[in-house]
Amino acid sequence: MHQRFDNDLEILKKQVIIDTYRSSGPGGQRKNKTETAVRLKHLPSGITVTATEHRFQSQNLRLAYERLQKKLLRLNRPKKRRLLTKVPLKAKERRIEERKIHSKKKQFRQSPSFDRNHMD
Repeated sequence: MHQRFDNDLEILKKQVIIDTYRSSGPGGQRKNKTETAVRLKHLPSGITVTATEHRFQSQNLRLAYERLQKKLLRLNRPKKRRLLTKVPLKAKERRIEERKIHSKKKQFRQSPSFDRNHMD
């Protein structure tokens, strides 16, 4: 199986841009003064993940890498091929019936045409 994106942590560390920032929400003075939130941007795939739950940047960094690995695993999974199936006879009949009803509805909307030969 061919993997499109590497999932190894050492390789990932070379392929991401790490951005730290101050996270919002509860956490007190420490959270308001330090950049504990982490944002990872994976350059080959363009995926961005963030982690702001923990008080420590190191814990958020670990969590962000875990999230990135999960997303890359999902991306690497091959797409399931669609199995072709025949349209059921009942569905064909229903579609034809609906078209007939629609046609009748449109015919009623037309203005009646008068034939000159039958005007006598």
